Amino acid sequence: MKALVLSGGMGTRLRPFTYSMPKQLIPIANRPVLLHVMDNLRALGVREVGVIVGDRHSEIAAVLGDGSPVGMEVTYIRQEAPLGLAHCVRIARDFLGEDDFVMYLGDVMLTDGIVEMAERFARTRPEAQVVVQTVADPRAFGLAETDADGRVTALVEKPEHPQGNLAMVGVYFFTPAVHEAVAAIAPSARGELEITDALQWLVAEGREVRAEIYPGFWKDTGRVDDIIECNRRVLGSLRREVAGAVCPDSEVVGDVVVDPTARVTRSRIVGPAVVGAGSVISDSHIGPYTAIGDGCVLDDAGLADSIVLTGATVRNVPGIHGSVIGRGAAVSSGRSRHRLLVGDDARVEVAV
Repeated sequence: MKALVLSGGMGTRLRPFTYSMPKQLIPIANRPVLLHVMDNLRALGVREVGVIVGDRHSEIAAVLGDGSPVGMEVTYIRQEAPLGLAHCVRIARDFLGEDDFVMYLGDVMLTDGIVEMAERFARTRPEAQVVVQTVADPRAFGLAETDADGRVTALVEKPEHPQGNLAMVGVYFFTPAVHEAVAAIAPSARGELEITDALQWLVAEGREVRAEIYPGFWKDTGRVDDIIECNRRVLGSLRREVAGAVCPDSEVVGDVVVDPTARVTRSRIVGPAVVGAGSVISDSHIGPYTAIGDGCVLDDAGLADSIVLTGATVRNVPGIHGSVIGRGAAVSSGRSRHRLLVGDDARVEVAV
């Protein structure tokens, strides 16, 4: 089985962070979302991955290279404009050939993997299999309507009056039959080739399209609160590995990962938490569910349930909670509890 990973979106809901980095490279527990995706694909035994890229091609390629950093072979496929998921399948036709494949949105977190989904697809081999999960508000999602046997009878996009609650999570398994469907559909009202239309075409033609309910944790990392929730979830699976220089006047409690090149002095870190390469923490209190990226400086700071990206500095600010601090950002001063969403290279002064 091959894989097609979609990494061309702009991530407008994550601005200002996505002004300077693709949304697929937003770090969760100090690793880009895209690498978590690749972990799940590698677990399936996938070795050939086509990556759909747009204007941020070079940044995606800097992380994945030729695929050797993730143990796979990567082929980059350029999409000149965001013309829909089915359009991605169309332009990847030469790469996909006549192989079965899994299509995976590059900004989706499925922390429990998709091995069981892939095994069921390989065993039953319907023309298409969509991965779904029940949601509280179906009006906000693309939905798969099914019969009692799990066979898809209709697909609808953000319906005003939904007939079910099975939202598509952004992972699809296909046989080569999907190429016929993609070739048969026309652009939607918004000018895109919709994968839901291709799936609906298969249903209308009497082909077998099945829905598999995902039992684990799923999140589309399209919003800041979603990123923080994903970070919390992944950090919860950490195992203690304190390899950095932690001075005797510091305390590290619980499952904390400290990079060998990091340094901690006169501070307390309570896990689960991770401290990246070259970061320096002094006179600070780091609470649970915090990820500190590479090359950060925290001095007389207090953080919990937060993400600090590469090269950021936090000085003399206690009580930061539920926050994301962008690459190269500097936060200083203040003596009260704050919530910060600070973009890359920003400069913030908090009133005392």
